[in-house]
Amino acid sequence: MSEQKQFDVVFLGAGPGGYVAAIRAAQLGLNVAVVEKDKVGGTCLHRGCIPSKSFLRSAEIYRNAKEGEEFGVVVEHVTLNFEQVQARKRKVVEQLTKGIEHLFKKNNVTLVEGFGRIMGPSIFSPLSGTISVEKANGENELLATKHVIIATGSRPRTLPGLHIDGKFIMTSDEALEMTELPKSMIIVGGGVIGMEWASLLTDFGVEVTVVEFLPRILPLEDGEISKDMTRVMKKRKVKIHTDTRVLPETVKIVDGHVELEAQKGDKTIQLSADKVLVSVGRQANVEGIGLENTEIKVERGVIQVNEYFQTAESHIYAIGDVIGGLQLAHVASHEGIIAVEHIAGKNPKPLDYLAVSKCTFTSPEVASVGMTEEEAIEKGYEVKVGKFQFRGIGKALVHGEVDGFVKLVADKNTGDLLGVHMIGPHVTDMISEAGLAKVLDATPWEIAHTIHPHPTLSEAVMEAALDVDGKAIHA
Repeated sequence: MSEQKQFDVVFLGAGPGGYVAAIRAAQLGLNVAVVEKDKVGGTCLHRGCIPSKSFLRSAEIYRNAKEGEEFGVVVEHVTLNFEQVQARKRKVVEQLTKGIEHLFKKNNVTLVEGFGRIMGPSIFSPLSGTISVEKANGENELLATKHVIIATGSRPRTLPGLHIDGKFIMTSDEALEMTELPKSMIIVGGGVIGMEWASLLTDFGVEVTVVEFLPRILPLEDGEISKDMTRVMKKRKVKIHTDTRVLPETVKIVDGHVELEAQKGDKTIQLSADKVLVSVGRQANVEGIGLENTEIKVERGVIQVNEYFQTAESHIYAIGDVIGGLQLAHVASHEGIIAVEHIAGKNPKPLDYLAVSKCTFTSPEVASVGMTEEEAIEKGYEVKVGKFQFRGIGKALVHGEVDGFVKLVADKNTGDLLGVHMIGPHVTDMISEAGLAKVLDATPWEIAHTIHPHPTLSEAVMEAALDVDGKAIHA
C-alpha cells in the first residue's frame, strides 16, 4: 500500500467531462490523475461530436458544390471521395487528441492508461479510495486518492432482439468507420443523433428512411421545431415514419441487404435497405468500475448524485453521461468543473439545466434553451410567443438558406424569458445569446432592444423578441 501513487483527485475517464474537470482541478492546485482505457477525448472526440460534425461538414460542402449553379458557380462532374472524407475526419480527431495531451502536460495532469476500478479505502483515510488500473499488458497499478470523479461516459443503446453485427446493422460507432457509403439506410430512432445522420447521409446521396417510435422526430424539442424539421427533411427526400415500431424478430439479411417490418398502429410496413443504423439513445458505462465496492446508488442504469455531483459516498463524485440527464459534452464539462470546485472548497453555484443550450447539427440546424411552449403551459404558465422566419432576413436570402425560424416563449404575466427555440442556418452558433439571456434573467424586451448588426442572421432573434409584443419590424 505504501508504494501507491498518491493524488488529491483521480478521474475515471478522459472524455469532455473528465479531461476538462481535470485541467480545472490542476488549476486549483490539486494533484490530479486521469485514468483512460482508450484515448483522451472520450466518445465526443472519437466516436461522437467531432467525427460526426466532420462528416456533416463534408456533406455540406458536397451539397453546396452540386447547388453552386444558383450562385453563378458551375462545378461540373462533382464527385464524392468518401475515403478522403474519412481521412479528413481522422486528421481533425488526431489534432484535437494531441491538443488535449498537450494541455495535460502543460497543467501537470498525470495520465494513466488502462481500465480503472474503485477498490477499498486508501492510505489517506477510510473515507478515501484506492483505484486499481488494469494495464494493456495485464499488470495492475494502484492509485491512492482523496477523491474520485467517475466520468466513464456512455455507449450506444441497442434494441432487444436487434443484433448489432457492425456490417448490416450498426450503431453510430460502426457507422463512423464505414469504408464506403451504402445506397440506402434505415435509421431506427429520430432523436438528435438519428436526425444528424439522416441529414448528412441524404446530402451524401444515400436514400434514407427514419423510423421513430414516438409521435414526432426530435421529441425533446419544441413541437413547432419538430414539425418544421419533418417538413424540411421530407423536402430533402428523407422518408419519415413516426408512431412506428421496428419489429426486431422480422429483421433478416437477404442478398446483401436488410429487410424488416415495422408496426404503425394496426398497419405493418415492409422496409428494406443496404444497412440499418440503430440510434435509440445511450447507456451509461457503470459496469466493471467497482461500484459494488461502494455505497453508490444506481437507479435506472445511472449513478445518483446530489447538486454538487457527490454520490452516496461523499468523496466519490460522478459527472456526464454516467449520471443521465442531458447527455451533452458541454454539460459534462460544466458538471465536472462544479465537482472539482466543490472539492476545492470554492462553493460553486449548482448547474441550472434550464440555462443549458442544446444543439442538433442537421441541415437546417436546431438549437434551443429553456422550456418549450408545451412544457411552459404544462407547468402552468400563461405564455406569449414571438416568432420570426429566416426568409425575412437579408443574410439568409444571400446565403440561400431560408428554411426555419426563431421562436421566443415568455411569461405573459411577468415578461420573463422562458425558452428560445431555433431552426435554421447556423443557429447552433446563435443560441449562446439566448443562453446568456437565460443566465442574466433577461426579458424579450431587453433582447429586442439590443442592437443586432445588419446584415446578420442574428437579426432573426431581435425580430422574434420584438414579435413577443407584436412589434416585429419586418414581419
